[in-house]
Amino acid sequence: MRLNDVIEGDCIDVLARMPAESVDLVFADPPFNIGYQYDVYDDRRAKADYLDWTAKWIAAATRVLKPSGSFFLAIGDEFVAEHKVRLDEQSLTMRNWIVWHYTFGVNCAKKFNRSHAHILYYVRDPKHYKFNPDSVRVPSARMTTYADRRANPVGKLPDDTWVLRPQESDEHFRPDSDTWFVSRVCGTFKERVSHPCQMPEAVLERIIRVATDEGDVVLDPFAGSGTTLAVAKKLGRKYLGIELSEQYADGVRKRLQMIEFGADETEPVAPVKKRVPVRK
Repeated sequence: MRLNDVIEGDCIDVLARMPAESVDLVFADPPFNIGYQYDVYDDRRAKADYLDWTAKWIAAATRVLKPSGSFFLAIGDEFVAEHKVRLDEQSLTMRNWIVWHYTFGVNCAKKFNRSHAHILYYVRDPKHYKFNPDSVRVPSARMTTYADRRANPVGKLPDDTWVLRPQESDEHFRPDSDTWFVSRVCGTFKERVSHPCQMPEAVLERIIRVATDEGDVVLDPFAGSGTTLAVAKKLGRKYLGIELSEQYADGVRKRLQMIEFGADETEPVAPVKKRVPVRK
């Protein structure tokens, strides 16, 4: 298995050639089937065709996941329920249904504006899987607001609605709540690359830190803009991406080279400290 690279091709075919139980983490951000303008992929497939394809790639990705591995899948409202059903069919166990709330949401005229996506978090073995809580702890309200001596001095785990960049107020979308709040990657952001759908590095950093150790293998079957691989490389993980588009794959390789040459300016934040000071 060729690591630390991007393999061009259909993910189902590439996954079929990979050794079984060979990766520690699968992160997948597949096409949502809502009409995005990709390079070579048609994002307006018939529903039955799309869901049949979904079942096949999920089964192929599950086959290469280690018994202690984790599977994170990002998807929109339209097909999140169908993706959950297909993950359940693989005898995976759901740990969290995470809501990623973002700024710069989709502006709508005849319904509420959309400002979230879903991240389904599954493991193969609910009794034996990697979860590194100290790598993602955040200050609790008991520590920062109430100076409660009962507070855990190392902080608490985030809830399953993720809020990573609260800005509306101190009372809403707190960093310790179960909505992850991270802006979408806008055109003016330093980490922006030429791709229609790009995940923020902050989201991938949290996932990779909590579900893997240094040296573990991270797989992204839809490499796209290369965010998963870029963050994995910065955090000292091995990585493998699969990408249907030759153009996108070349872009990912260039992005990874920029990290190697020290030209990338979006370094992950430092590891969480063991103790968080209490506000007096």
